[in-house]
Amino acid sequence: MERSRPLARRPLVALLTATALAATGVTALASAARAADADLARNGGFESGLDGWTCTAGTTVNAPVHGGRAALEATPSGADNARCAQTVTVRPDSQYTLSGHVRGAYVHLGASGTGTTDVSTWVQSAPDWRQLTTTFRTGPSTTRVTIYTHGWYGTGAYHADDISLTGPGGETGQPPAPPTGLAAGTVTSTSVALSWSPVAGATGYAVYRDGTKVRTVSGTSATVSGLTPKTAYAFQVTALNGAGESARSATVTATTTEPDSGGGPSDLPPHALVGYLHASFANGSGYTRLADVPDSWDVIDLAFGEPTSVTSGDIRFERCPVTECPDVESDAEFKAAIKAKQAAGKKVLISIGGQNGQVRLTTTVARDTFVSSVSKIIDEYGLDGLDIDFEGHSLSLDADDTDFKNPKTPVIVHLISALKTLKAKYGDDFVLTMAPETFFVQLGYQYYGTGKWGGQDPRAGAYLPVIHAMRDDLTLLHVQDYNSGPIMGLDNQYHSMGGADFHIAMTDMLLTGFPVAGDADNVFPPLRPDQVAIGMPATTNAGNGHVSPAEVTKTLDCLTKRTNCGSYATHGTWPGLRGLMTWSINWDRFGGWEFQRTFDGYFG
Repeated sequence: MERSRPLARRPLVALLTATALAATGVTALASAARAADADLARNGGFESGLDGWTCTAGTTVNAPVHGGRAALEATPSGADNARCAQTVTVRPDSQYTLSGHVRGAYVHLGASGTGTTDVSTWVQSAPDWRQLTTTFRTGPSTTRVTIYTHGWYGTGAYHADDISLTGPGGETGQPPAPPTGLAAGTVTSTSVALSWSPVAGATGYAVYRDGTKVRTVSGTSATVSGLTPKTAYAFQVTALNGAGESARSATVTATTTEPDSGGGPSDLPPHALVGYLHASFANGSGYTRLADVPDSWDVIDLAFGEPTSVTSGDIRFERCPVTECPDVESDAEFKAAIKAKQAAGKKVLISIGGQNGQVRLTTTVARDTFVSSVSKIIDEYGLDGLDIDFEGHSLSLDADDTDFKNPKTPVIVHLISALKTLKAKYGDDFVLTMAPETFFVQLGYQYYGTGKWGGQDPRAGAYLPVIHAMRDDLTLLHVQDYNSGPIMGLDNQYHSMGGADFHIAMTDMLLTGFPVAGDADNVFPPLRPDQVAIGMPATTNAGNGHVSPAEVTKTLDCLTKRTNCGSYATHGTWPGLRGLMTWSINWDRFGGWEFQRTFDGYFG
């Protein structure tokens, strides 16, 4: 990185010239001109949260602050420098001063799009607040400049406060006219699609639901999600530009439909408990016979079917050997237990993957082998369906694969094709579930694949195209809300494991939908509530992120009743939320069936 140069000493002739000008009154005229300059940065003290700023990673904190009651805190990652920026209207061929107070390691402050020479200043280490200042002149046709602050990849958090851009204000003009032609398109039980005519001079649009602004978009369409079934809503739209917001459009009303019970077998209970059963291995939790699994468990995932090699597509299910599991039942007893569970209304699935079972369907041969080998397992044991638990490096996106609605990465395309083939083979009663980690789903709100400029982890958001392609056939999605780093929610705040807040924020994203990689024109649509269960570890031994029964209850209260929510505000209420998933039945037995009792006590 280039270091900033020290300021040069002013030569004596400059001092004499300044003295002469002062004597003639020119200095007074210059001071009068500067008095007309204004601070053009919006919310430079971050007193209104991140209003006016667009941040790849950041939040506001109450300490440390330089002035006022708030400051920016942003934490870079290995693939992101935690950039926060805003675009400001300026005047062509004019002088500006950019200033701000920062602290942390490698903090940068700069301006781009100046029309002349873009500028940046930075400090390598600032254990306490330090002011950074730089100046620039706009080009002869420049009317908008982006100011920004960022850290450096993989370093610690930085703070910024009291950022100002001083200079003459630009000509903002007039707000645009209100939009016309607002109409409702596709209406589901939880969403309404809207479209309207473009407005000359508009740079964006704001959508209002029942008088409240719910989202802004750059195009002339939007889908408002997270709605309640069988409910009437009123929508309006305004147009935006640098001068402000137009009046609201005419109102359009739409009524959401009855909930759709499709996507899986109708005999799955309204609220289901899903658990993984260690069928092919033993660990510290001990072996549990399938016949000994309590009736509370509605979906039992047999863990795991694994490939003969990463790219073979050849999946094998080997039951735990007697040497490892002395209490293991015989094959005949195991198959009889499956039939007994099914007779009691339970679903028994084969789960493919897990932590050690990397599966990459790189070729059509591997795809076809996957279909035939999985079918063989399902047929041999008379199972109800399939759970996809691809972890690690099983799914990743090629650098040119940027649209989750139209994937082209072979391992993604072949997996979708294989799942559709299995669904078609076994029919409507085939149960299909998925258990991705947050890295592959909710992280897609910030990052998708390698990103527009490269450098990001290609696995970020990689499950989204699979979930989207299979959403009409998907019985349950139960994301693993555990063993996860902090994830940004729809409130643009980071949420961490350990309490109800994390589960509420992560589940709200699935039920509301979210723009992928921050693109408001590329939204991952919401799933139905009956398609979603919340994944939690059964005990502290089972995985990082275990929460107490009280926190589980808070989570369910907030999502199904909108009570007991804490600081996170959900975008809807979903009494039809399907239920809970846990790793695992074995660990819950080890922990005295605490997880099962919590579920039974809540749903009855």
